[in-house]
Amino acid sequence: MNLYPINAGNFKLDGGAMFGVVPKSLWSRTNPADSNNMIDIAARCLLVEDGNRLILIDTGMGDKQSDKFFGYYYLWGDDTIDKSLARHGFTKDDITDVFMTHLHFDHCGGSIQWNKNKTILEPAFKNARFWSNKDHWKWATQPNRREKASFLKENILPMEESGQLKFIGLPEIDLLENSELGFDVFYANGHTDKQMIPMIRFKGKTICFMADLLPTAGHLPIPFVMGYDTRPLLTLDEKEKFLNMAADNNYYLFLEHDAHNEIITVQHTEKGVRLKEIYTCNEIFN
Repeated sequence: MNLYPINAGNFKLDGGAMFGVVPKSLWSRTNPADSNNMIDIAARCLLVEDGNRLILIDTGMGDKQSDKFFGYYYLWGDDTIDKSLARHGFTKDDITDVFMTHLHFDHCGGSIQWNKNKTILEPAFKNARFWSNKDHWKWATQPNRREKASFLKENILPMEESGQLKFIGLPEIDLLENSELGFDVFYANGHTDKQMIPMIRFKGKTICFMADLLPTAGHLPIPFVMGYDTRPLLTLDEKEKFLNMAADNNYYLFLEHDAHNEIITVQHTEKGVRLKEIYTCNEIFN
């Protein structure tokens, strides 16, 4: 097995929204804001090469939205999925599976693109299966008013229309061996219903793709929960459970949205689970 970080592009989000009720005087110590109160955010995806499978976890925002849409997110840097894949010798056509942690636009938007004439929306990965789960798919296609702006039908419905959409089974508990994809999945419901956190066994380590359960290293304190979460009290319990597991088992936490910290480990302290070490992907994957 080989793992590759795939940067789908960087953007900015409001620091207050990213930290909910936590005062700026606290969260700005780890995530400094610019003059517009915006903080740096990455869309760091993960490519898993396992035998003849190439599994891409999340796909970023994509590029099919309007300039007005992207103007809200202050795009920065020049990374794209295509450039990142090419850096490792791959193209979109090589991808066999796209695993979506959840269907918010900044996690799945790159899965669908315009055709050459910009007349039809089509899968950006024509040879891949798109993986979600039935409960989250229903949640995303019948969105509540809180999340409606994050579940964009142009990102979601073409997956089903293409015939490439697949669902993994939901467990009786929140951790299972997913034999179809070859890694474990932790289900978290506080941010959005049935968000999936992949847990990959790699060279004696467990690499956890944290998605929006832990957006950045600055979110490690349990009360530091995003204003975007639909059920923040549930997030508190899920974060505490997962971070205790991570500290107990020395999991390596791959941070999708932290623009400056790629992988971290955590440890138990008197204040709760806190940062232990920071690594680059090269240090862990090579």
